[in-house]
Amino acid sequence: MTAILYEHPLNERIRNYLKLEQLFAQASDCLNYNMTTSHSVFFNALFAILDTLERNDIRGDLIKDLEKLEQSLVVWSQVPDINNAALEDNLQKTVQLSSKLKVHSAQWLQLKTDKFLTSLKQRFAIQGGSSHFDLPQLQFWLNQPSTEVAAQCRHWLSMLEQINAALALNLMFVRQRAEFKEITTESGFFQDNGEGLILIRIKVANGLPFYPTISGNRFRYSIRFMMPCNETGRKYAKQATKFHLARC
Repeated sequence: MTAILYEHPLNERIRNYLKLEQLFAQASDCLNYNMTTSHSVFFNALFAILDTLERNDIRGDLIKDLEKLEQSLVVWSQVPDINNAALEDNLQKTVQLSSKLKVHSAQWLQLKTDKFLTSLKQRFAIQGGSSHFDLPQLQFWLNQPSTEVAAQCRHWLSMLEQINAALALNLMFVRQRAEFKEITTESGFFQDNGEGLILIRIKVANGLPFYPTISGNRFRYSIRFMMPCNETGRKYAKQATKFHLARC
């Protein structure tokens, strides 16, 4: 049976990483569809990425994590029977991404001065402000040849590629820090020590009538399973619950 994967960050850095990962996925997925109907999702995701990068030192966090990853990879290279080809490939990617991110003139900053994006961002920040009658320049752009529209969107995303690639590499190794283990709780509630953890991952078999709600920090975390309820929106699932947990 397939499973639904739930993830919960235990610090602000990983929270930002997961948020950006989802936004990048949304923006990239829009390129597979007609931009006439998917442009709102694309621009909302793009502007949310830029706002997140501007409010937080994501670049600095990624550089620190890449440097730590580089050190770990060097240590792992001494382990017997290690896959040297895969390790060398990841080490090379890590060093290259770290070097590119250290360049002072971050490429994505050019998007902040793009006149077309700036004119749209002001309207997209207003509830319902992205209607065609408010943005004739958007309507004009959307009616250009679809190949040109798609090429422009890919160009904007390419300015963020170093951030996206570093994000994907860091999260890949974070998720590989722990394997899933089966957990059974009698009352739909589970808690444990969170010391040293940065990400909780939960798999619940698809088709079961409950889902996990997670709260916690780097000291302790708790998982309470809930069920949809027509009267109250949701209610506690108090029956015995089986799920798989990875503590990263």
